[in-house]
Amino acid sequence: MKKIVIVSLILATTILNAEQMSYVEHVNVSNATPSYENVITRVPHQECYDESVPVTYQSGGYQQSDTGAAIVGGILGGVLGHQIGGGRGKDVATVGGAILGTFVGQNAARNNRQTYQSTSSYETRRRCVTKYSERSERKFMGYKNVAYYKGRKIVKYSDRKLSTIPVTVTISY
Repeated sequence: MKKIVIVSLILATTILNAEQMSYVEHVNVSNATPSYENVITRVPHQECYDESVPVTYQSGGYQQSDTGAAIVGGILGGVLGHQIGGGRGKDVATVGGAILGTFVGQNAARNNRQTYQSTSSYETRRRCVTKYSERSERKFMGYKNVAYYKGRKIVKYSDRKLSTIPVTVTISY
């Protein structure tokens, strides 16, 4: 038991009295070489081309509107109806002829419109697409400075060549 207490006291005093010391030492650079890296840059550019696109349109001549045809039909029907009958029957025939003429005029306009054909042709349009090309470039990254301290290799990168590399040495006792 006495031995354990004595060893513990010696160990505690050694730990409490332990010190360390640090200093900076400059180590001469043995080799400084420029360091490069390949950098890939994507450059956008447009490629344009002409394209034929189908276009549909109505053809066939003059197209009359439904309203105009109904008015013309109503007038003609009213005139024809006025020719029929006598007295109050003439007025009824005129109104009936106008109404019937209006319907006939509208139907004629619809039938006339159905005879029109849609015709396809082609139109040239310009289309553009953005594409990317890659450009590789060798870029200077700095210098790789190499030194040796007590058999160990030390590498430090910098933007210029170094003649020495500072090394912090710590001694504990």
